[in-house]
Amino acid sequence: MSDWDWEYHEWNPQEEKLRETLCTLGNGYFATRGAREETSIAPDRYAGTYLGGGFNRAETLIQGKIIENEDLVNWPDWTSLSIRLNGGDWFSMDKVEILKFHQQLDMERGFLKRSVLFRTQGLETELITKRFVSMANPHIAGISWSVTSLNWEGEMEVKSMIDGSVMNHGVARYRQLNGKHLEILDSGIVTEDSTYILARTLQSQITMAIVARTRAYEKNDFLPLERRNFQEKERVGQLLKFKCRKQHTLCIEKIVTIFTSNDFAISHPLLAAKKLSSGCRTFKQLLHEHLDQWKFLWDRFNISLKEMKEENKILRLHIFHLLQTVSHNSIGRDVSVPSRGLHGEAYRGHIFWDETFIFPFIYYRMPELARSLLMYRYRRLDEARRLACEEGLSGAMFPWQSGSDGREESQVLHLNPESGNWIPDHTHRQRHINGAIVYNIHKYFQVTNDREFISLYGAEIILEIAQFWVDLAQFNPIKERYEIRGVVGPDEFHTKYPEVECLGLNNNAYTNYMASWSIRRALEILEALAVTRRLELLDRVNVTEGDLVTWEHVSRNIFIPFINNELISQFEGYENLQDFNWDKYRAMYVDLQRLDRILEAEGDSVNRYKINKQGDVLMLFYLFGQEELIDGLKWMGYDFRPEFVSKNIQYYLNHSSSGSSLSRIVHAWVLARSDRKNSWSVFQEALRSDIVDIQGGTTSEGIHLGAMSGTVDIVQRCFTGMEMNQGVLWFNPQLPLELKGIELVLRYHGHWLTVKVDHENLRISIDRSWELEGKLGFKGEIYKFQEGSSFNFKLKEEKARPLKPDDSSFATV
Repeated sequence: MSDWDWEYHEWNPQEEKLRETLCTLGNGYFATRGAREETSIAPDRYAGTYLGGGFNRAETLIQGKIIENEDLVNWPDWTSLSIRLNGGDWFSMDKVEILKFHQQLDMERGFLKRSVLFRTQGLETELITKRFVSMANPHIAGISWSVTSLNWEGEMEVKSMIDGSVMNHGVARYRQLNGKHLEILDSGIVTEDSTYILARTLQSQITMAIVARTRAYEKNDFLPLERRNFQEKERVGQLLKFKCRKQHTLCIEKIVTIFTSNDFAISHPLLAAKKLSSGCRTFKQLLHEHLDQWKFLWDRFNISLKEMKEENKILRLHIFHLLQTVSHNSIGRDVSVPSRGLHGEAYRGHIFWDETFIFPFIYYRMPELARSLLMYRYRRLDEARRLACEEGLSGAMFPWQSGSDGREESQVLHLNPESGNWIPDHTHRQRHINGAIVYNIHKYFQVTNDREFISLYGAEIILEIAQFWVDLAQFNPIKERYEIRGVVGPDEFHTKYPEVECLGLNNNAYTNYMASWSIRRALEILEALAVTRRLELLDRVNVTEGDLVTWEHVSRNIFIPFINNELISQFEGYENLQDFNWDKYRAMYVDLQRLDRILEAEGDSVNRYKINKQGDVLMLFYLFGQEELIDGLKWMGYDFRPEFVSKNIQYYLNHSSSGSSLSRIVHAWVLARSDRKNSWSVFQEALRSDIVDIQGGTTSEGIHLGAMSGTVDIVQRCFTGMEMNQGVLWFNPQLPLELKGIELVLRYHGHWLTVKVDHENLRISIDRSWELEGKLGFKGEIYKFQEGSSFNFKLKEEKARPLKPDDSSFATV
């Protein structure tokens, strides 16, 4: 069994929707779930095709209120294809006797293959299906069915269709909401073997054209056949009829071309789709071009774990799905990274803070893509300014959930499936998203040294966010500190104080630290900018030199709450909440991840207890590490000592329900240096969380892309101890004892490196360079290198050096 193949060896309808998600194919432009082609509507099938940036708004009346939501739209199903033998029923997996079944997701080459040996009415037939969504040309996808009649001969019919009757019904708890997003403008015949459909979203007016060409072959020759076209209200297709001979294999190919009104350099989507379709070659030729492009991607993105076949395979599955969501085909498009990929409709395709967990893997391999994704935020800077203004604040306040235009897309109500109640949702008060955006820009610059981006775009975002933080922080003369009140932290369980009507919490430690840190980065970048650009930006954001003095004062004096001077308090008053009876609830419930839903169903509230969906405070150690966090708190006037670190980590691990898919990523990381055995165990859980659907049905609604990417980043940066600091790429490997070795390629500051590490050696070779010189750091020493240089560093585990802190300064821009 290859560690490049994700396989299923038996047909299991109960797992089908999970498999559809995990077998999704995409190219960074659009993606299609791995639903079987032959069935239109079934409880165990949900076909979904999703376009990056393809959003639409719809209204629903809920409890007497008009609720408006923006969704990532499910576009027409282009995959629909079926056969029937000798006038029998149309083929469906649930209507035939399955004699043999095998499904293979070939991750190395990017296609989905299914082999079915079935019997119906005594006719035994072998069906082999293949599907790809082209990485070589993002507007092309294809399906091939090879059908072999084993014990019969006679007539076969093929139905090939584009189904525009689809809706957004992929998430059960959203089904009371309006899922109708499309109208069919036109459909018809292009040529003898091709049909088309033209669909448009009802509110956003995005138009998509799909042209489908269906042909039948025996070997390389066209089959003589009858062909009939059909059009229904929202469907269009063709019926093909031809003769089959016993023990002969016939091939049906369906090639589709897809364009939308969001595309560049076209006059109309339908004209573009027809034009491309007319020149498309065969399935085999198009697949070959697609395979070449996947080889290009894997040469840059592959990570190998030595002698760990199963973990290797899962890690590659995670990388595979990241690249299907965003790839070189995404560069230049107005898209970011939906937290659930382009794999389903959970979270409505919105963009959250998951990019903080996703971007590091991209920075070090395809910085052009990272830059393009960061531009999504820059294009919505004016909307962020408007949101801040609505709150009576200066600067820019980015929303917790973002979609098409950058307004706040967080839901007003959400359905608790445990109780059936619609509950007010206050998680939009997670202002910490703004700190994450600054962090992502800062990290991007550290790894790439892209001065043009920082000067033209990044600096302006950082300055406007800093101005927002300064205005949001209010001075408390009793504490002689600045406070940030009325917010929600990453924990999300706690959205207000118990027995209090007003929303939000005061002085969330993570939010306050990110505010201080963001302001410091803004001041540093101003010092690094050329004088003329500095003056231009200060004028543009309406900030004076005198204001900058205030900025530094605020940054140094933001309040961080503590419990007994050693534990960072998640928020002010956290220690006054009730202890939670974990033993009682573990005896009552199998799964405690979503205690918020369980307690609400009991008439209680999670706001009353010291329990966390995910640890806010742990995020500080995850993002900054021990040394930098201690230095940062010292700069703010807090005496936080190394011996306090383990106490904080254990305290918040003990209070976490791990209700977020990101929890285990953070937990595995913060334990990596102090408790390697436990860290490896948690990492294993994180690695398998989607493939075993650890949250009980949520993966069928879309992958958890932040968690998938986070596992890759743990291998890439945490286990290798890799960090940037003042232009030097530092390494301090400390592999888990169970892990024999790692091999990866990466790019930083225009240098391409191959890194191999095991428990005894760290080997680094510089394969190519665009710059004359680079710098590596190991055990306190800095080593200069050029293209062709190689290093072999000896590791002594007992003298492992702590991680280098992140660089907190910008070079001159």
